[in-house]
Amino acid sequence: MNMKPTLRISVLVSRLVIVCGVFASGSMARADSWDNKDGVCSNRMLRGDYGVTIEGQILAGPKAGPVRGVSMVHFDGRGEMRQVDHVVINGVPPPGEWSPASGTYTVNSDCTGKATLMFTDGRPPINMKLVVINLGKGIYTVTSELNIAATSIGTRVE
Repeated sequence: MNMKPTLRISVLVSRLVIVCGVFASGSMARADSWDNKDGVCSNRMLRGDYGVTIEGQILAGPKAGPVRGVSMVHFDGRGEMRQVDHVVINGVPPPGEWSPASGTYTVNSDCTGKATLMFTDGRPPINMKLVVINLGKGIYTVTSELNIAATSIGTRVE
């Protein structure tokens, strides 16, 4: 391969510009997702009401099968949450229209975190890992314990 020196330099510069652009856009995207006040995520980022969809699978036991549901969750911005949900397990709707729950959450400075929900209808507590997105406008969660593998996506109600 016998390229002219100017062509090699121009190819090298083009590749360098592309690589720099990728790194710069990644940095800007991450900075934009953090809390503007102090440059990091915190419990304050989750505040207000969030509409949530739930999808998953109960892996074993008498209720094994798909899980689908919706919930309305209220985060107080200080680590406390409460919700109502309607979850269909293996095609069977819950006994009541809406089931209440409450719990706690923690958001780390990198916008990851965790939450625990305690139910009043006899379901065992659920521990979740979470990611806060878009300056707290959205939240993703996952749980994989107690024979349950489930995810949820929540959007702040404006």
